[in-house]
Amino acid sequence: MARSLTKWIVLVAVTAAALFGQGANTSGVIEKINADDKQIVLKTEGGEVTVTLAPNGTVRRIPPGETSLQKAETVAITEVSVGDRALVPGKPAEGQNTMTARLVVVMSKGDIAKKQASEKADWAKRGVIGTVTAASPDEIAIAVHGVGTPKTLIIAPGANCTVLRYSPDSVKFEDARASTLAEIHTGDQVRALGDKNADGTKLTAEEIVSGSFRTIAATVLSVDAAKKELRVRDLATKSPVVVKITAESILKKLPTPMAQMLAARNRGEAPGAGRGDGAPQGRSGEGRGEGRGEGRGMRGAGDLTQMLDRVPPVELADLKNGDAVILLSTVGASADQLNAITLLAGVEPILTKPGTREMSLGEWSLGGGMGAEGGNQ
Repeated sequence: MARSLTKWIVLVAVTAAALFGQGANTSGVIEKINADDKQIVLKTEGGEVTVTLAPNGTVRRIPPGETSLQKAETVAITEVSVGDRALVPGKPAEGQNTMTARLVVVMSKGDIAKKQASEKADWAKRGVIGTVTAASPDEIAIAVHGVGTPKTLIIAPGANCTVLRYSPDSVKFEDARASTLAEIHTGDQVRALGDKNADGTKLTAEEIVSGSFRTIAATVLSVDAAKKELRVRDLATKSPVVVKITAESILKKLPTPMAQMLAARNRGEAPGAGRGDGAPQGRSGEGRGEGRGEGRGMRGAGDLTQMLDRVPPVELADLKNGDAVILLSTVGASADQLNAITLLAGVEPILTKPGTREMSLGEWSLGGGMGAEGGNQ
């Protein structure tokens, strides 16, 4: 997923700092290779940079996550591939897009893909998401969201635990900064990775990512696909809000059977209760799968987010005036302009009070809304 790559931008920055110090460094994805001239072209955040290997220069391949060249191997430039990530100490001269390097450190795209898959599986197995209900400098308590009553989980940082916090005005994981438990407050959203104790009431964390997020239910007023934004009316405040969609935003639309199942479970009804379409329970493979496999999984921490990972995406242009949406966003400086993290459409069954046309968010939550790896995802 595109969001998972943002974590690797952070990883590359940390690796570069560890290898080369805090000075200026160049990093990016290799777009072109000219082995005869010992040149590679990098796609960086600032544009293309052509790097020429010095006559006595070397190329070293390092495993993703390593911060020491002790485990790096020297390779020929012909062993480097398009799509690999590269780190180069130094920057091009002002106004230039070329540089000469005595050292180029590469991470192969295959190794990165394997590491990403491994970490995603680990987060799916040992990760939790929730809303902070109590906080201290030593540990926090979160309400783990699924469907129904949230469960309380105590999170304490383990040895060498990494603590990060999202920027107030950015949904990008690379904009997250080093933080501490002291910065986490009641009402914040937290995603944590670690091991639980025997009775599942406490988690010793290896990584904690926090942020102050806002969840609203709204109806669409207008859509501007060209500007990548939409205007919605907040159902709670009745005020219009401008929602900006970024490259990191996730837009999903719940299939009707899944929305009905979630609505029923949220109200504590039996599966199939309150179906507006009168269809028999489990009428389709999708409905049966969600009702059995995913329904049971909803009792676990973070499983709502895992379920939403399987929901098909929707394009901004597919949204229509009057559509109901649930929006998770960062809390920025302006209350009437939000950056979308997750926008979920097809939620009318969840928001509508039975027997009425009234819609509200109630106690429903999208959880932390962060990526599956602890950030955009």
